[in-house]
Amino acid sequence: CLQTLAGYKLPSPPDPIYPLSRSAAVLVALFVGRSGDLYVLLSRRAETLRSFPGDTSLPGGRFEPGDRNLEDTARREAFEEIGLPQDRYRIPLLCYLQPFLIGTHLLVTPVVVLILDPEVRPILNEPEVSALFSHPLHAFLLRDAPFARYHLPHSEAHPHSPNFLARHLRTIPIDNIHASKVRMHKFLTGREDLGVKPVTGLTAAILLHTAMVGYQKEPEFLPHAPGELSQQDRIAYALRTIPVFTEAVKRAKEELDIARRGRLPKPSPSSKPIASPAPPRALTHTKYKL
Repeated sequence: CLQTLAGYKLPSPPDPIYPLSRSAAVLVALFVGRSGDLYVLLSRRAETLRSFPGDTSLPGGRFEPGDRNLEDTARREAFEEIGLPQDRYRIPLLCYLQPFLIGTHLLVTPVVVLILDPEVRPILNEPEVSALFSHPLHAFLLRDAPFARYHLPHSEAHPHSPNFLARHLRTIPIDNIHASKVRMHKFLTGREDLGVKPVTGLTAAILLHTAMVGYQKEPEFLPHAPGELSQQDRIAYALRTIPVFTEAVKRAKEELDIARRGRLPKPSPSSKPIASPAPPRALTHTKYKL
């Protein structure tokens, strides 16, 4: 899985380019457990937050002008939320994954990293994060729970699949006219009796995609709705038709053209397309020999 992720190349983005001014990033931080399984760090959002209080999530947020790229964004947000060091040798980059279009008209890119240093001790920003825990990455491909069953609240109980909870197909609007049916998922973590919410929404979609890419296999359930548009198709349509995106793309292209003609020393960060850099050289010198 690590070798696959380290060698993964992001598919070419649709034309026009992805504007970083309408972009965000989340950090998918993996580490190897004692038995050799891969785990991902998940956080529980503070109950006092206005948006998605108490939800299980990945650290992340919007691109800011001081960020050089989306890797910077994801690492900065993880440092601010859970105190994860931004050291690229102790926590090297594996890959970028495909962006996800969300309803607030942002493109959210997962940045996958590997925690190599076993001495890393995260520090929680309590106004934002109330708890931190890990979960096996391969569990997002399974129908059965990876841990013993716990007593679940009635609203989360499911008589047939204790780990995977498939919601009804949901119609997700792309703009005011067009919509696409999307299969939404929930995944239990075995911590529901402690008040931890299942992994759901965007976080579930990102981790399902990460597991599918890394392990190169389909899950034990249907991941998509019949005829569901791919993220790449949804993004391509949004970039061409939704005003906030078309304006951002126009500005980014204008800045890029001016910079190429030598009128500016370099383009602003908003004009840089999302790209998947090669895995850092430091990876090949670790004890894992990726």
